[in-house]
Amino acid sequence: MFITFEGGEGSGKTSVIKAISSLLTERNISHITTREPGGSVIAEKIRKILLDKENANLKPKTEALLFAASRVQHLDEVILPALKRNEIVLCDRYLDSSLAYQGYARGLGIEDVLRVNHFAEKVLPNYTFYIDVDPTLGLKRASNRGELNRLDLETLEFHKKVREGYLKLNELYKDRYIVIDGNCNLETLIERTLKQIKAVLLWKMKE
Repeated sequence: MFITFEGGEGSGKTSVIKAISSLLTERNISHITTREPGGSVIAEKIRKILLDKENANLKPKTEALLFAASRVQHLDEVILPALKRNEIVLCDRYLDSSLAYQGYARGLGIEDVLRVNHFAEKVLPNYTFYIDVDPTLGLKRASNRGELNRLDLETLEFHKKVREGYLKLNELYKDRYIVIDGNCNLETLIERTLKQIKAVLLWKMKE
């Protein structure tokens, strides 16, 4: 099973994935955790280009193509081999990030960005957990966690557009989207998400 986690900056995805991974480990359920952009050696090198604050002039189309390039490398080297081993894959960001950030917020068009990514490799997650957080709160959290990357430093209006993009994707992909209200403390967010993941993995979570 391929499960992705999406959200704006400071949504709490990374902490949620750690909690889910701990739960799966306790239950002896084979799984991996990974992230995008990155997740493999070459993909991590592309990540550095994408998030480097010095690359402020990176063009939207270049950005979208670099994300797609990183993704296909990540898929071939990490995600697909894990799925073939019948492991659960927990991925911090995936295709929907490109659709929300580049397709919607950058104005490149969701369909066009989707087409580029499907050319690279057409693999969709079974479930996508979208943590919905007010961008003002999310950016405040991001600023408290340390040094900000290139995307963190985008304007508040940009991050509001990213949230609009995710909500639009929720309408398009209701069959795989699970929306979690992230406007709460981390403990409550983890509790809410664990409840949902247990329902999704009920067949593997028998006491």
